[in-house]
Amino acid sequence: MDSEREPVRVVIVDDDQLVRMVLRLVIDGEPDLTVVAEAADGDAAITVVDEQRPDVVLMDVRMPGRDGLSATREILTRPAPPRVLVLTTFDSDDLVLGALEAGALGFVLKDTQPSRILDAVRTVAGGSPALSPAATARVIAAATGPGSSHARGSSREAARKKLSGLTERERETARAIADGLANPEIARRLRISVATVKAHTGNLFSKLAVENRVQIALLVRDAEE
Repeated sequence: MDSEREPVRVVIVDDDQLVRMVLRLVIDGEPDLTVVAEAADGDAAITVVDEQRPDVVLMDVRMPGRDGLSATREILTRPAPPRVLVLTTFDSDDLVLGALEAGALGFVLKDTQPSRILDAVRTVAGGSPALSPAATARVIAAATGPGSSHARGSSREAARKKLSGLTERERETARAIADGLANPEIARRLRISVATVKAHTGNLFSKLAVENRVQIALLVRDAEE
C-alpha cells in the first residue's frame, strides 16, 4: 500500500473484550492500518460506524442483543458503507452465510494467524473478497446440506437466468467454486492457469452482481434444485 495514503480505518466489533484487545494490538501495529473504534454488540457497532465512517468493520456474528448479521445488514444500507469482514469461530455457519449474502466481503476465523487477518483487512479494504476456500466450502455445506435452515434468496428460475449469461468456462468455474475448490484446484480441474481462474472469477462477480464466492456457489445450487 502507498505509504502516503491515509491508513485504512478499522472498527472492531466483538463482545469479547480480550478478542478486541488482541485485534487492536495486531492492527495498530501496522503503519497502513488503524483502529478507530470498538463495539461490543450490533447496536453499538451501528453507532460507531455512523460516527467514525470507517473503511472496514471486523464484525463478530454471535453477540448479545443485536447480532452481527442484523448489524451488517443495517450498516450496508448506509451511503458509501464500509467493507464488512466477518469474524467467526465456526459455531455459527448460518449467521456467517447470512452476513455474506447481506453483502459482507468475507470472513476470517478468530484463530487465524494475525498476518492472514491483516491481509484479509487489506484485501476487503481494496474492495476484493477475502474468503478461505476451506472455510467457504464448510459454510456452503452447512447452508445447502440436509436439514439446513437457510432460506435461499434466489428462485431456481432467477438463478438459471443469471447463469445463462455466462460463457462455458465461466459456468465451469462457477461449478468448481460451488464444489468448494480453491483457485489452484480449479485450475487443475479445468486445465487452465490460476491467472485465468482469477479472471473468470472476476467476470462472475461482475456478471452475477455478487460480492463473494459463497454467493456464486448458492446461485449454482439454486439453479440445480
